[in-house]
Amino acid sequence: MKIIVSIKQVPDTSGKVSVNPDGTLDRASMQTITNPDDMNALEAALKIKDATGCKVIVVTMGPAPAAGMLREALAMGADEAYLASGREFGGSDTYATSQILAAAINTIGVEKDDIVMCGRQAIDGDTAQVGPQIAEKLHLPQVTYAADIQKDGDTITVRRMLEDGYMTIKVKTPCLITCIKELNTPRYMSVSGVFEAYSKPMTTFDYEALKDDPLIDKTTIGLKGSPTNIFKSFTPPQKGAGIMLEGNDRATCDKLASILLEKHII
Repeated sequence: MKIIVSIKQVPDTSGKVSVNPDGTLDRASMQTITNPDDMNALEAALKIKDATGCKVIVVTMGPAPAAGMLREALAMGADEAYLASGREFGGSDTYATSQILAAAINTIGVEKDDIVMCGRQAIDGDTAQVGPQIAEKLHLPQVTYAADIQKDGDTITVRRMLEDGYMTIKVKTPCLITCIKELNTPRYMSVSGVFEAYSKPMTTFDYEALKDDPLIDKTTIGLKGSPTNIFKSFTPPQKGAGIMLEGNDRATCDKLASILLEKHII
């Protein structure tokens, strides 16, 4: 059994977000991190590995520097890593990205007992589309928004978080699960894990390595082949400083009520 975890390197949006003149994100000028929801997916896979001894594989699509992110995943406990990287893949939208990742996962191989895991969504696009699209392309049953995962043989019981409650679903492997931050707390890399990460296998799939996969269509990958494009990205205006009132007496309450009345909030 193996668990394949799709992760993504994203801009660190907690810092300054830069935008190019054409409205696209200036990713080169920003610090990068592993997408937070993907870290929860990786932790879920590693917990199952701790319990069962299965193999955990991480895969991503991105430029060559994304290899550093994969090494961090290996240092956390993953066993193998795969990087889909090539000029032909650049600028792909979610449809094209899922096509490339599905081809990479298909090349790795998905067998009867295997699980594919993804984060719910990436913080740079917030579309939550890539995971479900991978499942559709690989013809896998999928369960999204996983807040709890329990494995019993070839049956996975997932507790899904919905807007108004929870839903419990049982699914047979192979399957795809997307994970949310409420699922767990990702572990840290260990010192020994960092040393071991550089002896674990990492493979790069370029376009030549994936072009013969039936899931790849050169006309629908990359910037030119993507059926959608971003019209504009921009940095939201900063909010004004808040007003802090100190005290717990009647005068403070009256002042707060006066401010709210002035702003027509009450």
